[in-house]
This record gives sequence, C-alpha cells and structure tokens, in this order.
Amino acid sequence: MSWHGGVLGDGDGVEWPRVLLLALAVTVVVALGTAAATSSTAFGPYNPSWDGSSDFRQDVETDSTVERHLVRDTAQYDRVPANDTVAFVIAPDERYDGADAERVREFVADGGTLVVLENFGDSGNALLSTVGAEARADGQLLRDERNHFRGPTMPVATNVTDHRSTTGVDQLTLNYATAVEPGNATVLVGTSEFAYLGPEDDDLDEQDDLRSYPVATVENVSEGQVVVVGDPSISINAMYDEPDNTAFVRGLYADADHVIIDRSHDAAVPPLTATLLTIRNSPLLQLLVGALSIGLVGLLSRSRTRSPLETVRSRLPMQSQPSDDRDSTSGAPGLSDTERAEYLRRRYPEWDEERVQRVITALNHPRSEDNTDE
Repeated sequence: MSWHGGVLGDGDGVEWPRVLLLALAVTVVVALGTAAATSSTAFGPYNPSWDGSSDFRQDVETDSTVERHLVRDTAQYDRVPANDTVAFVIAPDERYDGADAERVREFVADGGTLVVLENFGDSGNALLSTVGAEARADGQLLRDERNHFRGPTMPVATNVTDHRSTTGVDQLTLNYATAVEPGNATVLVGTSEFAYLGPEDDDLDEQDDLRSYPVATVENVSEGQVVVVGDPSISINAMYDEPDNTAFVRGLYADADHVIIDRSHDAAVPPLTATLLTIRNSPLLQLLVGALSIGLVGLLSRSRTRSPLETVRSRLPMQSQPSDDRDSTSGAPGLSDTERAEYLRRRYPEWDEERVQRVITALNHPRSEDNTDE
C-alpha cells in the first residue's frame, strides 16, 4: 500500500489519521445534508419513509406534461392559471382562515380543481365548507370484513364509477379511511356492500348497517371542481403503489398543466428545501445568488493549479532545488545532475530513465516549465 504515500502524504505508507478524518468529515456532511433535505412529517412530500408522500411528489415532478408547485403560502395560488391547475390538500394540520381561506375559495371560483384528502381531522371539512363544497369526510373509521387488503381497517373499494378521473382504475386500496358524505356530489369510488363505520374494536355481530360507502366524490363548485377522498393514505409511500391508487391520483390531474401540493397549513418543509424554494420564488435572491456564483468562479479561475513539475520540485531536498529558487545569499551549493537523478530514482522507482532525464532538464530551466509535458 506504499503507493498511497504520494497521494495522502509524504511518507511511504497510508497516513491513517488523515484517512479517518476524511471519512468522518464525509460522513458528517452526508448526514447533515440528508437531515437538511428530508423530513419525518407524516404525509410530507420530502419524507421518504413509509408515511411520507415523496413518491407522489416525485411522480408529479417526473411528469413532463405538468409543472409542479410546492406551496407554503396561499398567496402563491395567484401565480398559476386556476382553470389549468389541480391543487392537492392532504390532511392539513391547521385550519384555513381569513385570507388563506379566501384565496383557496377564489382559486376554485376561478375554475381551479381542489382535491382534499381527509379522514379524521376537521381542518379538511372546514376548508370544504369555505369553498362551498357539499361533500364532507365522515370522520368514523371505515371497515370491511370481506373485501380488504391486510385487515378490515384496510378496505378495498371496488365500486368504481365510469368517469374521466377513474380511467384505468378498478379499485382503491385504503388504509384507516373514512366514508365521504357526498351531498349532491358525484360518487367516484365506493366500498363493497360489506363495509361499515365504527371504532376499530367494534364487533361485526353488532353491526346492522352493512352497505357500500362512498370514499371519493367530485362536484362542481362555481367555475371549478372539488374532489374529496376519505383517505389521505393513498398518497403515502406505503400505499401509493397499491392497486389502483397511483392511477387514481394521476387521473385527478391528467388534464391539468399545473399541480399544486399545498403545504401551507402543515409542518414546515426541510430547511434545505425551504431555502431553495425561497430562492426560486424570489427574482432578487436569484440575481444575488447568480452574482455570487459568477464571482466565485472568477476567483477560483485566478488561482493556478500547481503543475506536476512544481510537485516534483517541492519534494526534492532543499539543496537539490535550482539555485534561482533559493536564497542567493545562502551560498549553499546545489546538487549535481547525477545526484538529482539518483534522488529521483529512489523517490520515484516507477519512472524510466528517459523521464528522469526530462525532469532534470526541466529543473535546470524553471522558467520554461510550463512548456514541459511533465
């Protein structure tokens, strides 16, 4: 392993403290970068775990037919054409009040499509009321003892209405869902005839209301549309690829040019992502970052990379350096060409004799070193 000496240090072997320090630095940088760019928030678009929705976000990003917008402020709704946009609100943590609620209402009134995925929270229902939709999430746990995925709390909804949003969809695979009270909305997907609502510990024998429950609806509101889905889990990584959740979600924005993922009323996005989004949404910051980048490139371009010959010269003993590289008042004589050749043969045993002589010639003419091929 002696070849490492010329790369990592001046010795004949590996300098393990330097190697370990480098490995530690790389590990720390990777760990900090991962923490800054990812999230552990449930339903978070930058959460790669089972309960995040990073697969859904990446699916939208890789769709060349749409432009994705991650919204942290409802004021960003004004920057997209409403009638060509679908906005996803997934299990919001906080209510949309005041100006925020009014902006979303205007988005729908101007022709936008709002998709609300909600099961047990009341923030989604409050938003539906604000925009003028009739459908509501029931809020009780939906179970199906006969048609389910891995248990009764994961019903498989197989009653699918023929609609442009359900093309290629034969079922939805749900996970701790609730039913949707449709009002005058059109039911897109419903459960089997053996579903019921109630707490998880309810006994099936006590149920006398087994029937098909709506789990997804669509309705016209003013110039726009509102879609309600009783299970935000169809967007999480653990469920997104289950039949036919991906096809259903894609169908909701199939005719759109813009897709909004609204995180304005949920936990904050990761710091690195937040920084990039801030720069993207601010022309002034983009100009500043561009100017700093150009300045840095210019600064780095002025620094001259040390040539191979300079590397060789730096490794020669002081007395072997050319006389005009040392203090002329020292009076110390330099090594002869024979002594230099002997030193180079010891220091670089892999060099052939022709290369050794070329280096000695270049050392004797330092001002022409830029023309040498060493």
